[in-house]
Amino acid sequence: MTKSKLVVLISGSGSNLQALLDACEAGTLPAKILLVVSNKASAYGLRRAESRRIPTAIFKRRKNVDRRDYDEELGRFIAALEPDWVILAGWMHLLSMNFLRYFPGRVVNLHPALPGQFPGTHAIERAFEAFRQGDIEQTGIMVHVVPDEGVDDGPVLATEIVPIEPDDTLEALEQRIHATEHRLLVETVRRLISGELHPG
Repeated sequence: MTKSKLVVLISGSGSNLQALLDACEAGTLPAKILLVVSNKASAYGLRRAESRRIPTAIFKRRKNVDRRDYDEELGRFIAALEPDWVILAGWMHLLSMNFLRYFPGRVVNLHPALPGQFPGTHAIERAFEAFRQGDIEQTGIMVHVVPDEGVDDGPVLATEIVPIEPDDTLEALEQRIHATEHRLLVETVRRLISGELHPG
């Protein structure tokens, strides 16, 4: 099988990137990561990529640059590599159509909540608080396509429920969610590459 070409966008520690890197190296994910891009120079995920000799790029938005101009520049930069998929693995910047139009149906995001629940930032903390208030009994994660500027509401590719235990701490819940994320993201990208899943 020809390896699928990925570009991964990150903003932080890059633990989900690490799961993709490990799966590519092990051969369980038939893909090649062409580039890892971060909008933060301090993102530890850049070190993870460099340790595997994956090219990296820091793409910070300058204060005087409009959001859509930034997205346009980023989109052109990545499109020149001709990736098959763009994976948002902890990318903390809402992308506009100026970026998304370059990759219709080929931008995939991971979000630590179930569809329709806790869109945006701090989803795990918000879910934990909702559980403590008695509003929910469980949370989860989803992998979805990013077709437009909606926040964490694109067509869903995969979900998995993560139970919240009565004696959970936020840290324990975070650990379980992250472990589930790593597995589900790799599996979903593998199914996209193989044609088992069809976005949109």
